[in-house]
Amino acid sequence: MSDKMQNLLVRTASGVVLLGVVLAAAFTGYCGFSALLMLITIVGVWEFYQLALAKGVVPQRCMGLIASLLLFGASYCALESVVGGRGVGMLGFALALLLVTVIALIFFVEVFRNKENPLLNIATTIMGVAYVALPMSLMLFIPEFLAPGVWNPWIFLFYLFLVWGNDVFAYLVGISIGRHKMSPRLSPKKSWEGFFGGILGSLAMGAFGAFVVEGSYIMWIGLAFVVSLSSVLGDLVESMFKRDAGVKDSGNFIPGHGGMLDRFDAFILSAPMAFLYLLIIYLIELI
Repeated sequence: MSDKMQNLLVRTASGVVLLGVVLAAAFTGYCGFSALLMLITIVGVWEFYQLALAKGVVPQRCMGLIASLLLFGASYCALESVVGGRGVGMLGFALALLLVTVIALIFFVEVFRNKENPLLNIATTIMGVAYVALPMSLMLFIPEFLAPGVWNPWIFLFYLFLVWGNDVFAYLVGISIGRHKMSPRLSPKKSWEGFFGGILGSLAMGAFGAFVVEGSYIMWIGLAFVVSLSSVLGDLVESMFKRDAGVKDSGNFIPGHGGMLDRFDAFILSAPMAFLYLLIIYLIELI
């Protein structure tokens, strides 16, 4: 068997497993959804720090992971306390206090590490939390905004489809009529034609999602537009980090596909923008 065929088989098998994990997360409720986001957080933060190590920066990986888990845990408790009506508000508050303590300890620990570039080490450690853990923590709230008080697996899946629909249509349009390069330095294969094709694909997926979940067409199409724009930026940002670190993939967690960041980079920037968009819609409806 040729190497090319073997790589294709590995990539296909990994893709099937990844799809199964996503579907399991969706159809096992909020616990499965949260577990998936936590896994992305842990692996994604670690991969980000590995990229930093390739640049000669030495972040505090364990401290960064602890801070990331505390942020995610505090966010989960806040959601459960407000939405689920469970008495975990004090636990969330305690985790938030621990998070502040750990952030302060990062500065303290760096004083005694005797590593070069302490400014970069501290900044990169905290950036790993902000770049990966914060978006995944905000993503916890998106299904609740779209279907308050009820877990609907299709809400989560169609949010993913907005991003993946953008990717698929951008690729198809790009290889068909793509002529004008979008960012040759960071992603030579991306074109402006593919960019606009991706937006149209995401908008179509948003309209279809609204039909399936019986939601607001205006809200879903608006969400699709926000997600399509921010997901492209998320992909370019991760490409920028990898190019700067001189690596092809962020890791090898998913055989044939690269690292966790390679598969979910688009969600890192789309999740905060989607959260902000849905929060604004929610506040407008309260007025």
